[in-house]
Amino acid sequence: MTYNNLLFSVENRIGLITFNRPKALNALNSELLGELGDVLTVVMNDEGIKVLILTGAGEKAFVAGADITELARFNSLEAMLFGKKGQSVINRLQELPIPVIAAVNGFALGGGNEIALSSDFIYASTNAKFGFPEINLGLIPGFGGTQRGPRSIGMGMAKELIFTGRMVSAEEAAAMGMVNRVCSSETLMEEVYKTAQAIAEKGVVSLRAAKKAVNNGMNVDLANGCEIELNEFALCFASQDSKEGTAAFLEKRKPQFKGGFKG
Repeated sequence: MTYNNLLFSVENRIGLITFNRPKALNALNSELLGELGDVLTVVMNDEGIKVLILTGAGEKAFVAGADITELARFNSLEAMLFGKKGQSVINRLQELPIPVIAAVNGFALGGGNEIALSSDFIYASTNAKFGFPEINLGLIPGFGGTQRGPRSIGMGMAKELIFTGRMVSAEEAAAMGMVNRVCSSETLMEEVYKTAQAIAEKGVVSLRAAKKAVNNGMNVDLANGCEIELNEFALCFASQDSKEGTAAFLEKRKPQFKGGFKG
């Protein structure tokens, strides 16, 4: 399937979504959000995809926020519907059972930052910039930024960025804990693919269990979080990969994970 605002490809069990509106700095509009929702359905239904990467076309932006030309025409009801659409798609992205890596290669502002924060972790190029500039438009983040921001970097720092609208560099974002690794622009995708390939070699059941345990455990107290972990830990023992992994360790060889559950 071809899209007007996205590129999508799959290679070696790794999916790649590229936001493809470089002349508009890959800004989010209603059409792009709809296409992103369609692609996520494809990813969800393709059991051959073990890792998903997100990046932006061009050299300037990952996603530089929402399309202001569209926002400027909204009344309150239209803004509510646009925000609901954006939140729904980004929630679906976060809820994908497979690992998601954001390769931020430039501006990740507003909705772009919200997309990056919904991934499992972020690698950024040295020219990347992060921020919530909505306050400069008399607005606030509407795609989950007021919620994911504090969960990622703490309430105080998130409030500072949201209240001031200032941008931070990749290095400062890494110091905050928002970004896992900062790479040169030339090596960013190479580093992202290296990590994605390492993840893709792991067992699909244990990867999904690990992501579910971490994500669901963050929303409950420690005791209930440990109960979630215990259930996912036990589930892994029903998979073929657990038998293969332990056997490979004892036989001093590399495991060959194939997924699925024991018959």
